[in-house]
Amino acid sequence: MLKKELNIFSFGDLLEYFPFRHVDKTEVTGISDIPAFPDYIQIVGTLRKLQVEGDNRKKRLVGLLQDDTGTIELVWFQGISWLQKTLTVGNRYLVFGKTGFYMGEPQITHPEMEVMTPQKSEGKGFLEPMYPTTEKLKSRGLSGRQIGKLTYHLFSLLNEKEVVENLPLPLISELQLIGRYQAYKQIHFPINLEEYFQAVKRIKFEELFLSQLRLGLLRSARHRFSKGLIFNKVGELFNTFYNSYLPFQLTGAQKRVLKEIRRDAGSGRQMNRLLQGDVGSGKTMVALLAMLIAADNNFQSCLMAPTEILARQHYNGITKLLKDMPVKVGILTGSSTAKERKILLPACEDGSLNILIGTHAVIEDTVQFKNLGLAIVDEQHRFGVEQRARLWKKNDLHPHILVMTATPIPRTLALTAYGDLDYSIMDEMPPGRQPVITVHRSEHSRPQVMDFIKQQIRMGRQAYLIYPLIEESMKLDFENLMKGYEEVKAFFPEPQYWISMIHGRQKASQKEANMQRFVNGETQIMVSTTVIEVGVDIPNASVMVIESAEKFGLPQLHQLRGRVGRGSAKSYCVLLSGTKISSEAKQRLKIMCETNDGFIIAEKDLELRGPGDIEGTKQSGILNFKLANIVEDKELVELAKNVAETIIEKDSGLDLPENLSLSKFLKSQKGKTVWSKIS
Repeated sequence: MLKKELNIFSFGDLLEYFPFRHVDKTEVTGISDIPAFPDYIQIVGTLRKLQVEGDNRKKRLVGLLQDDTGTIELVWFQGISWLQKTLTVGNRYLVFGKTGFYMGEPQITHPEMEVMTPQKSEGKGFLEPMYPTTEKLKSRGLSGRQIGKLTYHLFSLLNEKEVVENLPLPLISELQLIGRYQAYKQIHFPINLEEYFQAVKRIKFEELFLSQLRLGLLRSARHRFSKGLIFNKVGELFNTFYNSYLPFQLTGAQKRVLKEIRRDAGSGRQMNRLLQGDVGSGKTMVALLAMLIAADNNFQSCLMAPTEILARQHYNGITKLLKDMPVKVGILTGSSTAKERKILLPACEDGSLNILIGTHAVIEDTVQFKNLGLAIVDEQHRFGVEQRARLWKKNDLHPHILVMTATPIPRTLALTAYGDLDYSIMDEMPPGRQPVITVHRSEHSRPQVMDFIKQQIRMGRQAYLIYPLIEESMKLDFENLMKGYEEVKAFFPEPQYWISMIHGRQKASQKEANMQRFVNGETQIMVSTTVIEVGVDIPNASVMVIESAEKFGLPQLHQLRGRVGRGSAKSYCVLLSGTKISSEAKQRLKIMCETNDGFIIAEKDLELRGPGDIEGTKQSGILNFKLANIVEDKELVELAKNVAETIIEKDSGLDLPENLSLSKFLKSQKGKTVWSKIS
């Protein structure tokens, strides 16, 4: 049962099944003193009544407990037969559980019961642990307290030698940590809260430190052993473009990232770099300049985007910038014709094509490069690890890797999830970009919002209206795209206004045609689903209205807002919501109205959702810590990273005598942890 219900397969698993709280057995609440709000309490009294009520469909066991101050009802809905055999009317019990109130009277549902003896009232000399359990286990007599008894018995069989110390002794002394055996014992059975907090600190640090050490060792090994193609010059193509065709001055952040890429690509080892930058920070320009460096060194480049719209936008933008340069650029997507492929694939294979831009179609086996030197993945989280890895294998010696994301990653998450990579941050905006003015409006304000769009259109601007769903859902009260489209047409009748519409179910050709009409200014309004979330660049679009904005998460709202404010005109984002929204949704919308900074939004999102809900982390297992929490334990994350880096710098092989226990422990754990890597 423990295996199936709690994933406890071994003594080690039981040791790491930590209590969620502790109870002082000497603290007993009188029934008349039960607080008027739900809380965990412990009471002692005599069981005066025990009977089954209700029919077979809604059967429950009801008990009445009495102490010197009053009575309280105890209720069980499961394990009734077992409880009837176990509990005896007239016995005194120590009862633990969370209070609730029914018809104004206190009640405890599924309390834990323990027969009182004279010895019990004296306590056990430690705070008693309370463990999470399941209703099925409770019905079999395995309550949280029973798990505690198993753990207590386990410690009677263990000693310090069997709970092997894995941290270097000088480090334990320097950080004033308690030993590993002591930490496990104190986290389960502390004498006081101070002991408990010492144990928590030790185990949290160990989890974070070992995580940072593993990732740091991976990064160190890659730096030492992974051979890479050498880009040893910045040549004519780069310099000509930089000096004659660069449309704007690079920001300091763009220059810094380019230097990092040049250093990596010329080092003789494979570059594996994550580039994160806010919406509109100029990552595509950095990617283009990196591809020109590759071309100067006689290497080909490939840029893979998650959608055909984004791939074509990259292609159109880059070919326009390079129109006067001797650089051949091609595009390959799922809708590329056989005729187009017949021209493109041989050019790719014989090396006459310098840059290939496309969707996942570029990783097909039919796509062969003569000398792929740089592989760039835009919006890396949209691709699986296997998809990205197929791109790396397009050359005998792996190409340099640059993965880009416009979703800013909080620092603690970046350190923990992507610590095996080198990463660059672009935290500046190109000149001329104005902050987008963001406001929250309810459904009642829809007419005024539509009037504002008309006003912007009269000024020669364009607008997006974004809907979350394409068809009605019984579960979610979203605006339907098609219904929304008809409503928009009622506000903006033809021929005075022209409207484009795109969504995921359209054929690629229809989607592209509708998008192109909007790009060319033939339509003033784009009604769309979130297919335009990433990368679409229409400088003339100055208004973004997001329908049912309360249904979106912070990162997606920020990505959508990034579609406007891409020109010199003042731009606006209207978050349109229902009249009744949750307090958490209100908080998200308030954050959006207060800041345009994607890194602040990412931190707030991490605080609101927690690390387990951030995209990709739950599935990959990278943040499956037992105790540590990268939101609450930011300082410990930084400390763990610094300590791990210091150890690796001095002893990358973990060969020094003080690090042997650490090396041995890591080898014993090999294969037990899934570490997500971008490549």
